[in-house]
Formats: sequence, C-alpha cells, structure tokens
Amino acid sequence: MRILLVEDNARLAELVRDGLDRLGFAVDWYDSVDGAEHAQQVSHYDLLLVDLGLPDGDGLDLIRAMRRRRNSTPIMVLTARGGLDDRVAGLDAGADDYLVKPFQIPELAARCRALLRRPGSSIDTVLTAGNITLDPSERSVCVAGTVIDATPREVALLEQLLRRSGHVVAKTGLESALYSMDAEVTPNALEATVSRLRKRLLAAEADVQIKTVHGVGYALFAPRLANG
Repeated sequence: MRILLVEDNARLAELVRDGLDRLGFAVDWYDSVDGAEHAQQVSHYDLLLVDLGLPDGDGLDLIRAMRRRRNSTPIMVLTARGGLDDRVAGLDAGADDYLVKPFQIPELAARCRALLRRPGSSIDTVLTAGNITLDPSERSVCVAGTVIDATPREVALLEQLLRRSGHVVAKTGLESALYSMDAEVTPNALEATVSRLRKRLLAAEADVQIKTVHGVGYALFAPRLANG
C-alpha cells in the first residue's frame, strides 16, 4: 500500500515513515500543499496523512480541493489541533479520520488499516489464488488454512502479484508499490525479495508459481493457470 504523508515536521515525518515502512507500507513524504499536489499528479496513493499547519497553506485547503475534484482517496488528518471545533472542521472538509498529536505508531497503523478496508477501498477484499489466501487489512498470509511467517515486504509483494494473478506485473510497478520514492533501493532488492518469497511459499507447500518474465517483471500463477 502506498501512502502520501504531508507533514512539515521533519523529525515526526521520519518517525512516521520509518514506523509504517516496517509494517509494509510505502510512504512518500512531502512538507507542503504544493508538494502534495505534485505528488498526486505523478503517483497513485491509497491513503493520505495530512498535517494542517503547512508552510504554504492549510491542510484543510488541500483536502477540500481534492474532494472538489471528486478524489475519494481516504484521508486522515494528523495535527496538534485537538479541539472539538477543529475535529469537526477537519471531518466536514472531507477527512475520513482525525488523529491528534502526539500519537503512537501502532494506533496510526491500525487507523490506516481501518480506512483502507472500508467498502470500496483498495484492501477490503481477501485475495486468493490456489491454496494461498492473503488478508490485506490484517497483512496476513495463509497456505492451506495455516498462517505462514512472512515479512511485511514479502506480504506487500505477494499482494501486488495476487491482485494481478495470471498477468505480468511490471518490475517498475512492483518497486513503486513496495518502496517510497526516496528509498535507497539496491538494483537487486526486488529480485532478492522475490527469491525469499518463493522459498517461503515452497516451504509451506503453496501450489502457486511466481514466474520471472525477463526484462519485464513477474507473474503469479495458480495451478490451473500454471498448467494451462
């Protein structure tokens, strides 16, 4: 899942980005309204986390502008403004949730998952192929009904492949979903994650295959598709 964080406090932004990254979210950080608008022109996001007091404007203006454009991406406000009137203003502007600073990363992550599993969101449906089941909201993977131990990055990779089961997913698309824009990604980072995921699924006796399409990307095939 890809998140856009709009926050002008660099220290807090770093803590949020690192904390969510460890849980399998790819987080891009911008510190202004203009930066957030630009980011949305070049990338798709599943969720926005928006501070209100930004250097070039109020986060509420960003939220209102998005809603006027019929942009229905879930938005959570992160702010020190904790008064009742502030919370009402944020929700009336179009925010879906409102979290007052200071907060703990586990609560933030739980609220992110709650927003993302709302009906019509990108992770409200359990994904299945062969004997594999992945619950995007819980970030859990089962093989033949048994939960397997997988890293957040491996779960994120498997999720992207399951969403396009039977089709090739471009390497660039996978990297975009798994890593933030400014992450230091080594040339073979994705290949290494694919290799680890393959070994993990093989050890659990999963009946799907992850095939490499050289120069393009990867594809996950369920038994019937793999043999057809």
